[in-house]
Amino acid sequence: MSPALAAAEPMAVDDSAAKKAKRKQLKAAAAAARGRGGGRALRRATATSRQSDEDAADPNALTNFRLSEPLRERLRSKGIKALFPIQATTFDLVLDGSDLVGRARTGQGKTLAFVLPILESLVNGTHKASSKTEYGRLPSVLVLLPTRELANQVHADFEFYGVTFGLSACCVYGGAPYRPQEMALRRGVDIVVGTPGRVKDLIVKGHLNLKSLKFRVLDEADEMLNMGFVDDVELILGKVEDVTKVQTLLFSATLPDWVNKLSMRFLKTDRRTVDLVGNEKLKASASVKHLALPCNKAARAQVIPDIIKCYSHGGRTIIFTETKESANELSSLIAGSNALHGDVVQARREVLLAGFRSGKFQVLVATNVAARGLDINDVQLIIQCEPPRDVEAYIHRSGRTGRAGNTGIAVMLYEPRYKYSVSRLERESGVKFEHISAPQPTDVAQSAGNEAADAIASVSDSVLPVFRPQAEQLLNSSTMSAVDLLAKALAKAVGYTDIKKRSLLSCMEGYTTLHLQTGRPMWSPGFGFTILKRFMPEDKLSDIKGATLTADGTGVVFDVPAADAEDYIQGAESASMVTIDEVKQLPPLQEKEQSRGHSGGGRFGRGGGGGRGSFGGRGRGGGGRGFSGRGGGGNRFNKRF
Repeated sequence: MSPALAAAEPMAVDDSAAKKAKRKQLKAAAAAARGRGGGRALRRATATSRQSDEDAADPNALTNFRLSEPLRERLRSKGIKALFPIQATTFDLVLDGSDLVGRARTGQGKTLAFVLPILESLVNGTHKASSKTEYGRLPSVLVLLPTRELANQVHADFEFYGVTFGLSACCVYGGAPYRPQEMALRRGVDIVVGTPGRVKDLIVKGHLNLKSLKFRVLDEADEMLNMGFVDDVELILGKVEDVTKVQTLLFSATLPDWVNKLSMRFLKTDRRTVDLVGNEKLKASASVKHLALPCNKAARAQVIPDIIKCYSHGGRTIIFTETKESANELSSLIAGSNALHGDVVQARREVLLAGFRSGKFQVLVATNVAARGLDINDVQLIIQCEPPRDVEAYIHRSGRTGRAGNTGIAVMLYEPRYKYSVSRLERESGVKFEHISAPQPTDVAQSAGNEAADAIASVSDSVLPVFRPQAEQLLNSSTMSAVDLLAKALAKAVGYTDIKKRSLLSCMEGYTTLHLQTGRPMWSPGFGFTILKRFMPEDKLSDIKGATLTADGTGVVFDVPAADAEDYIQGAESASMVTIDEVKQLPPLQEKEQSRGHSGGGRFGRGGGGGRGSFGGRGRGGGGRGFSGRGGGGNRFNKRF
């Protein structure tokens, strides 16, 4: 444990003192109960004793911290019985007046790590004497955040917990009218929460005065750097005249150079640091399951709804795209979804987020502008339409799920030819992706059919007289069995009139993924083409897509039109030492940038099909002696893929 963490540990509970107090409490209650002839006091004391035992077992229990009872009650009303590690580790440091740099993974409760001790300090702690309630009072607390959504969320927390003490807060940010914010400041507030741009404007215009400030907080400081708020933040911090009277708290998921320089420049020299990430490579939330799925861009709109059906478990889903155009397009194609991006006006943004939080709709399609601004705890599924440009962006996006002690799933789609970008993210972040294939329409339809069957059982018998004549007519006029007719009715009820195949390599509908194996090494996909020429006509081969070597180098996986799949499988049965099977689950594959040579080579040849092998005579056009008899063919195959 680092010295900073050791110094920041919560005060230990004195077990012997707690036991003595508990015995004394029980004796007093028993005596009172005897005197009044009742047992209610004794039962109350027993319940209190049981709670004390639970609190002693959990060092982060609320009663182990200097929290006033009204504040504990507000926390319990939200189901919070104990502080998260970042909250517990920093609480006493903040309450005792230290400047602080706090670092924890995304979604681990950094907001309450400053909200709770600040409120206690203003009412019962070191800043109690300075608290005022008169009209026009200057703020005691300033909190800066990078986005409007985060500012609104932190403001809501201050309002929810601050109302216990009669403290008021206002939220200021761009995109909203100035006048209501200016009027709130003129009336007087205790806490101002806002984004750097609007806070700077209000200071410059003389509407926000920081001379009575007791706390200044920078939350998500690293993202303020990424969003270009460096100058605004430094100007705002520089407006405090007497820094010895102000306590500064800086919270961040990462600590880039600018954030470190900021802490050295604006925090006191005896500042404390609490780092719950340290040098660990894994910075993403440990409560998130990370999945990677190969998917061509053209197939996204078909696949994403099925991913939601399979992985959201009925919960909320956020889909991240790179551009507002793709956000609008996806939202228009996914039923029950809405788009959120930079062109959405502030009033509409707030309506959308309120609707998403309340469950009016379950799917939000957002651009990266919303990645750090959304603070919604019960998001079950995150879908990223492509690998982000940098590892921090991936961490921040996937961190929108698995928050506040919950678990979540993050699915990242990627173009098959860019599989190396998944490996890059794994190396740089420490995240280990589980590679999955696209949900097959058959599986999704079967799941929907099960739900429909359950729904049919709950239909009232009152409908039978209305629909029985049509059912009897259909049964009498059809050559199908009653079971088959009912199966078709279920399919129609859930929207399936046809079941299409879907590629496991690219997610494209109408394609089937096949696996060719020879039991011998193949140095490029071109060897597979050479083998296929032995038993498949040229016009069929021209429809092959996405051929990729398996990781062990003994097979090739490729897509063919679903209608042709059986021809390939049967054709391989007539060829020696070759098998072709339909892929049910993708085997580990090689990254294409790792292919050896441009057209084959290795022990199998001089060029495309190559070398001396056991599968055929002389090859031409890239062959040497090779697999296929005539034709070699490696270069043509590689160009096709």
